[in-house]
Amino acid sequence: MAQQADVFKKLVAHCKEYGFVFQSSEIYDGLAAAYDYGQYGVELKNNIKKYWWDSMVLLHENVVGLDSAIFMHPTVWKASGHVDAFNDPLIDNKDSKKRYRADVLIEDLIQKIEGKIEKEVTKAKKRFGDAFDEAQFKETNPGVLANKKKIEVIHSRFAKALNDNDLEELRQIIIDYEIACPISGTKNWTDVRQFNLMFSTEIGSTADGAQTIYLRPETAQGIFVNYLNVQKSGRMKLPFGIAQIGKAFRNEIVARQFIFRMREFEQMEMQFFVRPGEDQKWFEYWKEKRMLWHKALGMGDDSYRFHDHDKLAHYANAATDIEFKMPFGFKEVEGIHSRTDFDLSSHQEYSGKKLQYFDPELNKNYVPYVIETSIGVDRMFLSVLAGAYNEEEIEGKDGKKDTRIVLNLPPVLAPVKLAVLPLVKKDGLPELARSIVNTLKFDFNCQYDEKDSIGKRYRRQDAIGTPYCITIDHQSLEDNTVTIRYRDTMKQDRVKIEELHGIIADKVNLREVLKKVV
Repeated sequence: MAQQADVFKKLVAHCKEYGFVFQSSEIYDGLAAAYDYGQYGVELKNNIKKYWWDSMVLLHENVVGLDSAIFMHPTVWKASGHVDAFNDPLIDNKDSKKRYRADVLIEDLIQKIEGKIEKEVTKAKKRFGDAFDEAQFKETNPGVLANKKKIEVIHSRFAKALNDNDLEELRQIIIDYEIACPISGTKNWTDVRQFNLMFSTEIGSTADGAQTIYLRPETAQGIFVNYLNVQKSGRMKLPFGIAQIGKAFRNEIVARQFIFRMREFEQMEMQFFVRPGEDQKWFEYWKEKRMLWHKALGMGDDSYRFHDHDKLAHYANAATDIEFKMPFGFKEVEGIHSRTDFDLSSHQEYSGKKLQYFDPELNKNYVPYVIETSIGVDRMFLSVLAGAYNEEEIEGKDGKKDTRIVLNLPPVLAPVKLAVLPLVKKDGLPELARSIVNTLKFDFNCQYDEKDSIGKRYRRQDAIGTPYCITIDHQSLEDNTVTIRYRDTMKQDRVKIEELHGIIADKVNLREVLKKVV
């Protein structure tokens, strides 16, 4: 775990050093849990959003897009249940004066025990080598079995406490398992209490006429209140979906782990409207479809897993998360929820407007059920960076070992697709390099770099995840060929300039990845 924490610190530092993510308002000592995306970060983020949007809207004839307002009528949040039920269970350590989410403390405890199991497995692998049977070891080793039993007991108590909204029991689990404050190291805890996460503000031109409204804590409600507008104007037939990308805001008291948990974040959500009774079928469909979307990036199937919810939200009858193996453990990146007809029925009740769908095949009106897929752009961004960050030992000058830091980003997501590097800054090489950039920049995000040695320039491009480096040398002037270097293997090939477009397009074309998720 210590080694993983060290990797995470390096990743955070890398994000700042290479222009991916900056602390918001840093020159004023920053603002907690708020971050700005730098020149490479915004490109990576946009590429992630395009991958999601195209996989939803381009590949599905029955899914369309929407961009709803952040400000909404305050009754929207009463109808959705956010005013009364959008809470986190918080607990304070009396010595450090720090506040924590009680559920997160318990989840971290379970994760630590899982880490002990993995440590035992790793040690056994080294001891037994190729003869090691991991499944048998986990089923027979006394230490592993004891820890698995411990997890089962904690998990059972934890799930029941969440579902019963039993705040005293949440605190008792923390006490019974001697969970200490990470800051003070003490176990001197307050009672657990609920805290509403919505930001409120006022809208209106005068103090007397101002109306209290909320910054939206999710983008889904903008879809629900527009469901009938989209259905009628687009002549949509069930089943159909509405996709949206947008900012959401939550007053997270325990915002931590870099961009994993922030107060201002971005969501990619799709609400899929179905006939009542067909909701479980479509829940399973989108569950598998979304996992396929993640795995199509080629970042390792073992890095993902499903995690069914211990406590269902008030609107759901089924829910699961897609988790990614971050440097600090498996964490939620995306949620798939079967929301029943709660949202539309509730908005119908509070607004007094019918939100029913007339089904011509059944010749009847009804309120559709909804399957939701909701993914955090920022969490997806972090998972991609965490999965791509590598420190590789390579042979340097004079046969000495050297380390290169490389982001093995999926080429379709890489902020810069290729860097064009003249070997020297004279003899017509810069001019030829510039002409190549000017030809390719219409299709690819290109970068021109002539500063420092070629080796240092390669390292710089490795660090930002550029999949291809094109080097122009004196031979290029003679035979119109260049050297193309591949980031992941560092292999170099000599190719004709006119072949560059085809070589690069083959690997960075989003179409090839989208084919895997159809």
